[in-house]
Amino acid sequence: MNELTLPYHHLRTFAFEIFRKIDCPEADAQLASAVLLSADLRGIDSHGLARLSGYVRLWEAKRINSQPDIRVVHETPSTAVVDGDGGLGLVVAPKAMEIAMEKASQVGTGWVAVKNSNHFGIAGYHAMMALEKNMIGMAMTNASPLVAPTFSVERLLGTNPICVAIPAGRQPAFVADFATTTAANGKLEILQRKNEEAPEGWIQKKDGSISTNPYELKEGGALIPLGSDREHGSHKGFCLGAWVDIFSAVLSGANYGPWVPPFVSFLSPPADPVGAGIGHFFGALRVDAFRPVSEFKNHMDTWIGRFRSAKTVEGEQRVIIPGDPEREAETERMVSGIPLNDKVVEDLIALGEKLNVKF
Repeated sequence: MNELTLPYHHLRTFAFEIFRKIDCPEADAQLASAVLLSADLRGIDSHGLARLSGYVRLWEAKRINSQPDIRVVHETPSTAVVDGDGGLGLVVAPKAMEIAMEKASQVGTGWVAVKNSNHFGIAGYHAMMALEKNMIGMAMTNASPLVAPTFSVERLLGTNPICVAIPAGRQPAFVADFATTTAANGKLEILQRKNEEAPEGWIQKKDGSISTNPYELKEGGALIPLGSDREHGSHKGFCLGAWVDIFSAVLSGANYGPWVPPFVSFLSPPADPVGAGIGHFFGALRVDAFRPVSEFKNHMDTWIGRFRSAKTVEGEQRVIIPGDPEREAETERMVSGIPLNDKVVEDLIALGEKLNVKF
């Protein structure tokens, strides 16, 4: 596998120009490119530039509104429902998180459910917005149904990620950002580009038996909930994914379960929708609504420091605190550049040629 490494600002400019070509207003294009490139910076290559052409194809299929009227359709002092008007999730989600933080600033906590949106990139970007305001941030979203619940062969849930971002003092923030499946679909796409097999426990065949074929989804198979099988706790992963689906969609009025529209443009959304678009859910909790910020951060430092110093099993150097790998990747890639798989590069070059944007 070959890779090309390019500077962050070069790639962000390219993404910005592509979003402008699909008629996004300048401010929205800047926001969408920042959210998208945050995934590549943080080492989550499956959700960054590799997905750019997918957003364009959805726009071409008239399934993304590049100039949405994002609005609050219901609210209380601490809650809101936002209608994304079919916009890019990369734009709808951070605007909804801003609403959650504004409510938290007024009454202590803010909770926002979103309907009529699309794929929102990495959950971490949105949850981490709260850190600068001394708030705890939460973000989650439902997604294309690719996951079979425990004991099922039907694809009824998405990978349905969750992120919680918690500020600290001297220590870096605690950022837990994870799919509720053993592996996200994007990890299979990376394996496909590398011509590698999937580990056992990631996917199952259409009859429910275990597979290591990274193309199994195209043959009727399914991703597996976190835990892999019942004996290893897949029912818990199923519960987590279901929680995200209900908070993101049943609460907001978006599509849920098997009715969530697929990310790929060549598959049509279900003909019998139960809601509008994809759903998200965001939370912002003001730390000082619970205890003084300095006191909380001191104890977070103690918590993180104690876990960092935990005695490890033989062969392992340290306990990894949630958020460490992504933060370290971001520090390195901002300086040395972002590596792109050769197949992603080919896709981006073709996309640029189609829209007359030089890669």
